[in-house]
Amino acid sequence: MKIKKGDNVKVISGNDKGKQGKVLAVFPEAGRVVVEGVNIKNKHVRSKKQGQKGELVHKTMPVAIARLMILCPTCGKITRIKYRLSDKEKTRICQKCQADL
Repeated sequence: MKIKKGDNVKVISGNDKGKQGKVLAVFPEAGRVVVEGVNIKNKHVRSKKQGQKGELVHKTMPVAIARLMILCPTCGKITRIKYRLSDKEKTRICQKCQADL
């Protein structure tokens, strides 16, 4: 999986197309990612005590990885990720400007 927690990503398809956000959590086995401010759903919560009202909670739900592209911090464009191997170390680089991610 090329997208990691803390990366800035942009949504390229779906209802939230064009939105940007930071990756909060990654679920590699499901192929999904939680992104801040993207795919927000309303969840109805029951009252816990008598006399207290129920409420509506906004919850950030996971998005499929295929709908996201990473934003390069140096060139500011959406890009694919390439890997560079040097001295037994694998680093992620931007495919457009060759800068480290």
